[in-house]
Amino acid sequence: MYEAREDKDLAFMLQYENIAWYEDGQVRILDRRVYPAKTHFVVCNSHVEVMQAIRDMVTQSAGPYTAAPMGMALAAWECRNMDRKSQIVHLEEASNCISNARPTTRKRMAQLTRSCVEVATKAIEEGSRADLAIRDFTVRANNMRYSKIAAAAKYLVDMFPKNGTVMTQCFAETIVGMMLRECKRRGNDIRLFCPETRPYFQGARLTATVCHKMGFDTTVITDNMPAFVMEHEKVDVFTCAADAITMDGYVFNKVGTSQIAICAKHFGIPVFVSGTPDAGHPTHDTVTIEMRDPRFSLEAMGIRTVLKTDIAETPIKGYYPAFDMTPPHLISGIVTEKGILSPYDLASYFALGGSGEYSYKDRI
Repeated sequence: MYEAREDKDLAFMLQYENIAWYEDGQVRILDRRVYPAKTHFVVCNSHVEVMQAIRDMVTQSAGPYTAAPMGMALAAWECRNMDRKSQIVHLEEASNCISNARPTTRKRMAQLTRSCVEVATKAIEEGSRADLAIRDFTVRANNMRYSKIAAAAKYLVDMFPKNGTVMTQCFAETIVGMMLRECKRRGNDIRLFCPETRPYFQGARLTATVCHKMGFDTTVITDNMPAFVMEHEKVDVFTCAADAITMDGYVFNKVGTSQIAICAKHFGIPVFVSGTPDAGHPTHDTVTIEMRDPRFSLEAMGIRTVLKTDIAETPIKGYYPAFDMTPPHLISGIVTEKGILSPYDLASYFALGGSGEYSYKDRI
């Protein structure tokens, strides 16, 4: 039996089973590349297929942090008939495989997959099913992470004026749902502007869908409109999440975040980033920016948007960094479950007892 679920009252795609779920030797992952136009689940029959699904952007934002441990449950199923030593070796190999699906989030992901190995090892020693032990652990871990983000959301919503205007970036996953749930509880009817976030359009499809389904006034804008909208629509706050926050105060998030933060600075609009600092990244030069297939920048949802040049001509090239880096002088505060911290003093997060959004030791 699971404890009370922290995904209560959140939108469809934030429910645990609708992110990724392990059952009977398979993992189902909601295909966010086509949602909400189509509700389709990619079925993975091996942990390698789960890794590939994460790499191929079937799920993104915080989605991989549910898909990855569900993939580890599948790995435990794969090796269920091996001897104990061989099972552990298989799980360790699966952990390495899944955690390296995407380079920018590798360190955070490794924390999670290694925890799954520990959970499985304990279950094997006790003679119980390792796959179900990992799935149960995933639900508990999600509950813990959602609970932390719900606490952070309270601090974030404190920064929203009553019935104010908020701009987002990409799909900030759980914090979007939690901040809107908190706004509802307070009767704060904010309106939201969501940049589309090409080339996958996470802002247009995912963020906007969640915001609309949770009952808020939601407007999608193109990625080159934030400055105009900030000035003419009187944006009060710009907020986003982060794929990595280094201890020296730099934020790595979906490409485009930095330029929106620059615009916000120009217009005097506060920038609040939700997430926790990464002790594994003491400085910003320890983060690897993932470079994705440049052809995606020449397309929109699979449709070619630029001239197809003749083979004899010099081809039009694409360029696609998945993330960019926003320096601390553009950031008003880092929003954590311990409060809103200065990007120049992130060590205080751990001094306050913070363990990180993706720390699961107390749930094993």
